[in-house]
Amino acid sequence: MLVRDAMSTVVLTIGPNHTLRQAAALMSARKVGAAIVHDPDAGGIGILTERDILNSVGLGQDPDAERAHAHTTTDVVFAAPVWTLEEAARAMAHGGFRHLIVLDHDEPAGIVSVRDIIRCWAPARQQVPA
Repeated sequence: MLVRDAMSTVVLTIGPNHTLRQAAALMSARKVGAAIVHDPDAGGIGILTERDILNSVGLGQDPDAERAHAHTTTDVVFAAPVWTLEEAARAMAHGGFRHLIVLDHDEPAGIVSVRDIIRCWAPARQQVPA
């Protein structure tokens, strides 16, 4: 199975000056665990994850004052839609992260997460008879 078959095409893109509270609210509303941070002044795109927000709040930082750019990962590993799920899982395990931005012709096409891969690899949930 390929990344394009597993990835979420619901891609949330935010700006670098969004507060962490704004980012969290948008991520919650879209039911996604990561947002692409597009910062043309910094030369590209990065990723902000729910874990980044959690770490900031855990350090006692104010989510209304903290900006996305201060918590964005910019040395991003990108996946291609034609990667196998094994390649994506290997990249995640090697890099110690749970999300990959999928680029198609240098444009974000989706995000694939560990959860997406597990959903594809695990057997479908079966209804237990009553």
